Amino acid sequence: MKVTVEDLSSVKKTLHIEVPAEEVSEKLDEAYRNLKKTAKVKGFRPGKAPRSVLERLYGKEVNADVAAQLIQSTVMDAIRETELDVVGNPKVDPPELKSDGPYEFEAQVEVKPQIRDIDFKGFKLKKPLYKVSDQELDIQLKMIQKNMAKREKISEERPARMGDIVLLDYEGFRDGKPFEAAQKTENFVMKLGEAGIHQQFDEGVVGMQVGETKQISVTFDNEHPNSQLAGQTVDFQVTLREIRQEVLPEIDDELARSVGERFETLEDLKEQIRQNLQSGYDKRTEQEINEQIFSQLLDQADFEVPDALVEMELEHIIRDAERSFQYHNMTFDQVGLTIDKLREKYRDTALKQVRRQLILDKIIEQEKLELTDEQLDKGFQEMADTYNQPVDEIKAYYGNNQSGLNAFKHILLEKEAIKLIIDNSEIEEVEPEPETAGGDAAESGNEKEQ
Repeated sequence: MKVTVEDLSSVKKTLHIEVPAEEVSEKLDEAYRNLKKTAKVKGFRPGKAPRSVLERLYGKEVNADVAAQLIQSTVMDAIRETELDVVGNPKVDPPELKSDGPYEFEAQVEVKPQIRDIDFKGFKLKKPLYKVSDQELDIQLKMIQKNMAKREKISEERPARMGDIVLLDYEGFRDGKPFEAAQKTENFVMKLGEAGIHQQFDEGVVGMQVGETKQISVTFDNEHPNSQLAGQTVDFQVTLREIRQEVLPEIDDELARSVGERFETLEDLKEQIRQNLQSGYDKRTEQEINEQIFSQLLDQADFEVPDALVEMELEHIIRDAERSFQYHNMTFDQVGLTIDKLREKYRDTALKQVRRQLILDKIIEQEKLELTDEQLDKGFQEMADTYNQPVDEIKAYYGNNQSGLNAFKHILLEKEAIKLIIDNSEIEEVEPEPETAGGDAAESGNEKEQ
């Protein structure tokens, strides 16, 4: 086999491969010997048809099969021989194989870029000092108070009003006929003013008395997430069964104990909330520092990125999106998304992620970073804490999943590379901008269980 490499770019190559005529002939002879044993040819006993007849009847199929075998068996050998660091799958548009002479074809491959050594020392980084404010703490306590509110049936006789919790039955009709997208529903609970179905629906319920039945017409926007309702006018037959109101508990020790057994006093609960909020801020600080690091790394590391790696990262992003939608019992169609739209939207994100990974790979190689047993054990423990699982179960899982373990180790090495950059940087602690020191940490902290 002869192999020559043609450079199309720094990451795209064409392998020109020539399989010797002797090997082609041997493969063809073998193929026809096997075919002769099984071919049923009129006028010949099984196994007695001459090759010339087989070539006339099956020559095109045999040549195509042999070509495919030769490509499969030689492309990987050619990659090993040229010592190319190939990513993704080679692309081959196989030419027709001739019965005499060598078989020549081309394989398009992409390789990892060659990145020059990276000077990561002396970066100037700003570390924002986000701190939890008393106002944020109060907001979180009021959210807990609201979540713990009791919904009690009102004692007075009065019509429904905005802010009430109502229990009702409804059925949607279109052109006087039951509409499947708004099928009959009983004992439906909703808060007026939150537009759970539609603002017009809420406005129609306001003023109804318990036991009253009323028709409420609702026109849904053309952009409504449910395609069956989008642009439709639906007549709802609504019966109000009950009116309830929220009764908020006092923010005190009793509220804290109702949140969880580990809280004995309100101060215990406040401390947990504060820790959760600060944890969100710490993550935000880490993310902002990382962004500064990669911004400076990307400025000095200019290289071409293989399309194959971008496509793999893009597929990973889309799979994550699909899992997230499935978790919330939703589909892309319900929000007007398609795979093509997602690919277009996140391609730049995928490219950015790949560039970051390649830079970190280069620093790991350049600095000869290796993972110690202690660092690996620490990584296992952090994962166990994150997912609230025994660390032995985490270790057992990776003990039976070598590819997963290798990926996990590489993630830990990337973290070590970032730590190395931070340790060799000049860090200035700064106060965050006033308008940014608020909601984000509250959202991050609120994701955790109180």
